[in-house]
Amino acid sequence: MAAENEFFITRVFDAPHTLVWKAWTDPGQIARWWGPNGFSNPVCEMDLRPGGAYRLVMRSPEDEDYPITGEIREVVAPALLVMTLDCAEHPAEWHEMVRAGSGRTGANPAGTMVQTVRFEELGRQTRLSISTRFESVALREAMVKMGMNEGWSQSLDRLALHLQSA
Repeated sequence: MAAENEFFITRVFDAPHTLVWKAWTDPGQIARWWGPNGFSNPVCEMDLRPGGAYRLVMRSPEDEDYPITGEIREVVAPALLVMTLDCAEHPAEWHEMVRAGSGRTGANPAGTMVQTVRFEELGRQTRLSISTRFESVALREAMVKMGMNEGWSQSLDRLALHLQSA
């Protein structure tokens, strides 16, 4: 059960957990499926180790960039990945939607988000569970209002298509 300040989504994929793990941890594969429909990922870098960093730039269909950076906190291949998410480089309009009056100050208006991704083997299938913990319930609610559930649902649909072609 998710805490009030957490966003949680899960999906079962028709693919072995090692294949789903690889799709989540190989930058070349992440670039092909990450993000909502119509988004591309021209930059995808990952140093997959505790203390390692990652950088992903999602590009919208309108050519607006939404960079995400963070630190890898925990890696238990092929079962668990824990990382921070920093959206400080997102466009100013995004900052205002998350926290009115924040402008683009270089700080992440969504605060420090911690994402935990679990890969559970179910025979030839994999249950993927994603939990994102926010600093407050208000921040979680702002992100959900902005379409976090829809964005993740579309991204996981894209992952399913990617896994079918792998």
